[in-house]
Amino acid sequence: MVQNLGISIGAGLVSALLFGMLLKATPLAIVLYLLAPLPILIVGLGWNSRAALAAAASGSLALALVVSPYLGLGFAAYLAVPAWWLAYLALLGRPNADGSLEWYPTGRLLGWTGATAALAFIAIAVLSAPSHEAFEGQLKSLAGTIVRAQMRGLPSAPAKPDAARPDANEPVADKPVGEKPAAPEKPSDAADATPAGSEAHDDLVDALARTVPAFAANGLALLLTFYLWASARIVQLSGRLPRPWPDIPSTVMPRAMLGLLGLAVILAFAPGYSGVLGTALVGSVSAVFALQGLAAFHDRSRGRPARGMMLFGLYLILFFTQGIALIVLTLFGLADTALNRRRRPDGATP
Repeated sequence: MVQNLGISIGAGLVSALLFGMLLKATPLAIVLYLLAPLPILIVGLGWNSRAALAAAASGSLALALVVSPYLGLGFAAYLAVPAWWLAYLALLGRPNADGSLEWYPTGRLLGWTGATAALAFIAIAVLSAPSHEAFEGQLKSLAGTIVRAQMRGLPSAPAKPDAARPDANEPVADKPVGEKPAAPEKPSDAADATPAGSEAHDDLVDALARTVPAFAANGLALLLTFYLWASARIVQLSGRLPRPWPDIPSTVMPRAMLGLLGLAVILAFAPGYSGVLGTALVGSVSAVFALQGLAAFHDRSRGRPARGMMLFGLYLILFFTQGIALIVLTLFGLADTALNRRRRPDGATP
């Protein structure tokens, strides 16, 4: 017991150190920060969920005492508690009539991963700005920075003569020798100064700010799924994984996830943090449906002679389209859940 507690505390401290590296804001620090949930998940899957909970608590307490209470709470809400919760669900099992264990289905685990990502995002949002107005201001500031960075790379339109000026088409009088001509006004600045350009810029910023929670929760859901898979593989290689390795291509989420997605779309139109939660759920649930679409593609391609080339082509498209193909996979996953084609007649998943 004491040895397990020591391992848990050590894993929590390592996870907290990796999370705290984000404060350095260097590329290497960001890479290390992305590895922060792995120690907690490895301890949870290799020992038990109580060990993962002890690791999450020790890491959060260390950050709160050494750095700041806010950072400790942020670590707990955004990464530590979600990692413990997923490790707990992964090791759930119930005995069958023949004495064997029925482990928690991977489809339900995938669905919980999506919901956990949205809840983690809304938790860190409330911690960063208890007032929704302040949080909305942060989103608009971030969206404005993104829009300005993208607009800076666009070519400026050539300046047009002002027909309203009477001297627009008249030749310019000779300037005295030594006098520098006035610097022409930048077309981009002139366009931004017009009411129409300013209104279009504000509309673009507002639209992007409303979608930021969806994109953030979408990315977090994909990362949490990868963390769970990678930590389970590590623990399996060590021989400590209690449950047998599941058949991941046969993963099918319950149809209740379709209802959750519909509820999230409706909730996204609500005011305040309720709308933020709905938008985050739309993004995270879409991510896990895309992963189910990927699993369905793996499953349906089994036994086909060109399976290797098909999978290579799929991942090549995903890489070069920078995730745009995830939209197609999301629709494939939605159809796979709704049509119920991969379930056996007796209701059991393959």
